[in-house]
Amino acid sequence: MKNSHLHFNTSIGVKKPESIRNKQQACPFCAREELIDLIEVDGPIILLKNKYPVLENAYQTVLIETDDCHGELSTYELPHLHRLLQFAIRNWLDLDKTRKFESVIFFKNHGPLSGGTIAHPHMQIIGLNDINYKENITDEVFQGITIEEKDGVRLTLSTKPKVGFYEFNIDMDDSSYNETFGVTLQKTVHYILNNFPFKASSYNLFFHHYNSRIYVKIVPRFVTTPLYIGYGIPQVPNNLDWMADDIKSRYFANGSA
Repeated sequence: MKNSHLHFNTSIGVKKPESIRNKQQACPFCAREELIDLIEVDGPIILLKNKYPVLENAYQTVLIETDDCHGELSTYELPHLHRLLQFAIRNWLDLDKTRKFESVIFFKNHGPLSGGTIAHPHMQIIGLNDINYKENITDEVFQGITIEEKDGVRLTLSTKPKVGFYEFNIDMDDSSYNETFGVTLQKTVHYILNNFPFKASSYNLFFHHYNSRIYVKIVPRFVTTPLYIGYGIPQVPNNLDWMADDIKSRYFANGSA
């Protein structure tokens, strides 16, 4: 039977360590020799079962991106960035191909407003037993102003964002990993953290496998608007064209980095 809501186990949730705000908390991902339930290891990249599976009717895994606790996706060396994304996307798609789950979600939290608890760079891949996330996705949430289109990879700024305000989308064909996809993702995250018109310290990455394309929706995070929380009404800012031109001129014009 399909479901519309995930159930959160609070008795497990209260045990989870929190190191984004609590800087005195020892990082569980740095104690690599103590990690258990490893699924796959590729040098500094580790996929393992989540020690705190707070979601019921779900199979939860954590993907530790690096052994550098202070690392961040926007500053990874390109060889590591591509190695990480290939590893992550392959494991996400392989889990989905097992057909054991109604759908498999793949996302990343970064920063105090992202909804995450552990500061060490990581992603999550979660198999949902009775929820199909694709039922809540339509073509229009990935459509928008084209910022860059190169090597079969497209970057857009949503004109009909799912939650509201600023949502960047990057897509590529699902047949193989495209390095331009990774470079474009890194540049967009760097823009959010370093050159955004409003101070931004948090973002989410939400990956989607949709219509034979791999999409990642990159969302800078601020306090969520009450109009969306209370009424489900997304808001669209009036400076989308300016922002599209700004990131293009800073990162994509004439091969800028």
